[in-house]
Amino acid sequence: MKKTILFILITLSGLTVMAQYKPVDEKSTVQFTIGNFGFDVKGSFTGIQGMINFDAQAPASSSMDITIDAGTINTDNSLRDKHLKDDSYFDIKNYPNIHFTSARITASGKTGNYTVNGKLTIKGKSKDISIPFTAVPANNEFQFKGSFKINRKDFGIGGTSTISNELEVTLNIHAVKS
Repeated sequence: MKKTILFILITLSGLTVMAQYKPVDEKSTVQFTIGNFGFDVKGSFTGIQGMINFDAQAPASSSMDITIDAGTINTDNSLRDKHLKDDSYFDIKNYPNIHFTSARITASGKTGNYTVNGKLTIKGKSKDISIPFTAVPANNEFQFKGSFKINRKDFGIGGTSTISNELEVTLNIHAVKS
């Protein structure tokens, strides 16, 4: 009996427990940069919600499911922001959220570096994307940082607008253990 209990304890001690984390909107940033008439326009979103199941030692068993409120777009220009919320851009009446769901997370060689592959859905259109990121742990929290580029036309945003087709998105997600 003692051997059985000892075997169970040893087996359980070797298992990694998947921790769940919730993004903290007030401490997180989702920013983008896009060219317009040769100038960089910067903007951001808030309203970050979701769940991150993350184990730095077993990234393959980790997952992310994040939603951002598209109506929170802010480019420091209220007229432009109102225009971006209209149907030719984000169409927030019909598509109030931007959504990302991971399919696979892998370690990327250097400690603390990973890549998440998954589906980004904007304005009802989904596209497979890959996001390299770092994960820095601290007292029941993680700071996830990464950046990636997307083509706005893949998501039906902006039509034949004068803005650049490609934009860069930079993420700094602060998540606490839930």
